[in-house]
Amino acid sequence: MTPELSLAFAMQSSPGVYALLLGSGVSRAARIPTGWEVVLDLVRKLAAAQGADCEPDPAAWFQTQYGEEPGYSRLLDALAKTPAERAQILRAYFEPSEEERRDGAKSPTKAHRAIARLVSSGHIRVILTTNFDRLMERALEEVGVAPTVISTPDQVEGAVPLAHMKCCVIKLHGDYLDTRILNTPEELASYAPQVDKLLDQVFDEYGLVACGWSADWDEALRRAMERAPSRRFSTFFAARGSLGEQAAALVARRGGQHVPISDADSFFENVEQRVRAIEQFSQPHPLSVKAAVAACKRYLASPDTSRIQLADLIADECRRACKELQQERLFNTSEAVNTETVTARVRLYEGICRTLCAIAFQVGRWGDHAAVQQLVSAQRRLFGAKNNQGNTLLLAYQAYPVTLLTYAALLGAAVRGRCDVIAPLLTNELEREHHQPVVAVDVVPPFCLLSDDPQRWGQLLEGHSRSYAPLNEWLAEHFWREFGDEFDSRVDYDLRFDWVEVVLSIANHKLCPPVFNAEFHPPGRFGYRRQSRERVLQGWKSSLAAEQERSPYVSARLFGSTAAEVEQAIAAFEARAAQLNGRWW
Repeated sequence: MTPELSLAFAMQSSPGVYALLLGSGVSRAARIPTGWEVVLDLVRKLAAAQGADCEPDPAAWFQTQYGEEPGYSRLLDALAKTPAERAQILRAYFEPSEEERRDGAKSPTKAHRAIARLVSSGHIRVILTTNFDRLMERALEEVGVAPTVISTPDQVEGAVPLAHMKCCVIKLHGDYLDTRILNTPEELASYAPQVDKLLDQVFDEYGLVACGWSADWDEALRRAMERAPSRRFSTFFAARGSLGEQAAALVARRGGQHVPISDADSFFENVEQRVRAIEQFSQPHPLSVKAAVAACKRYLASPDTSRIQLADLIADECRRACKELQQERLFNTSEAVNTETVTARVRLYEGICRTLCAIAFQVGRWGDHAAVQQLVSAQRRLFGAKNNQGNTLLLAYQAYPVTLLTYAALLGAAVRGRCDVIAPLLTNELEREHHQPVVAVDVVPPFCLLSDDPQRWGQLLEGHSRSYAPLNEWLAEHFWREFGDEFDSRVDYDLRFDWVEVVLSIANHKLCPPVFNAEFHPPGRFGYRRQSRERVLQGWKSSLAAEQERSPYVSARLFGSTAAEVEQAIAAFEARAAQLNGRWW
């Protein structure tokens, strides 16, 4: 396993455990000068103001002229007398002009943005940097993260503990708008006691990923790393080519790994992509799913003697899923919204709920009323595992686990045409904080789940940018992979999947407020699968014609309390389905 892959596995399996140490190499692609380059340019300006020639060695000229090494603060004081004037001088080095902005210079790099996405998803919480620029802060703000920034010793004393911060950026050498920045070898030889104490905590309690930092000049930072007593987590030192003497000694002392890279941009983008890829496949082991299904079938076969064991199985698996759903990587609803992040989040939900859905399918197929009531309880638990603030789309997708569980159970019911399973799951009242309860059938269908803009939001899913009912199609493919072997064929599966969505649409029409359902039947794939839709409805009509009031569609008391009322519901659905082409696609 390569060091880069080891890092991705470590970062994915232990979110928030690894701190970053970013040096000037990370900002190099943005054409941000190093602190020393700024100092040399200031010396040139000072020499020009005096009509002197400081080349070819501006630092030596300054040493000869003033008897000391050039210092950032001293130079600024000589060139500008007010804070406003000093700020204007510095902005030219760190903030883009209009021309530079058009060229993309002095803006967050691909590395900064990849790091920001890892922070947004909870994989990184602490960032140490020797850079004066604000590119990291700007990249974090782009993804909706407001970091705590510490750039002076007094800010260390006033900061809350690292464990309670969403993200902390520690600017070890200061900020470019503060003339107290550290830059010369003498200034970098020691830190204030408060900063040393903070570094001792970081290097003791966190793993470390260093990039763009040579370790050659920062004596105080090297000493802080050397005195760290713990090796709890690994150290990864990313560098182009071979390590220098100082960096190699640090890596050896900390038992770390050298990660050869071509540049900071590709390194952090690769790490982020690998973390996402590992997450997408971090699902329960197939054997654990099969074991849970086998246990579920045993309990269902003996409902009188195994009722408690089945209840415990479902409750334990639901508690496990809820605990994972509330981890920061999913509880964060502020990250950037795009095809990559939305698809990754949906797949994470599916992985977390995989075992629970496998159990729900079997309960929907074979379970009695008491077993179905355990799924009703699971719906409520899953719906309660939600955040309440953040991006509207990501907040909406938090109800996706309820959709997964309900679809799985209804697909199981569809295998045997069981209507008795439907009503408890769709009439279940789900509690919302500070809101009236919502009936499950008003949450579960994809077009209700993504109610603000279901088509556009669903089209963010990978491979569905042109789908008419993108989340419906996604669910159909997902459950075919999960349960396809339980059906006679793909044709049989598709017909029963469409039965589930017809059930949801008609039930929504009957149960949801009249003002709303007068204009809306939540569509499904059946909107453009006319023949399948007609076959499903023909099954309903045949049952009503043959069994009348004894039809399971009547006894379910979900679509109407008499055969005539169910027929009216079917007619209303058919009328609305005929209009779908004009409304949705």
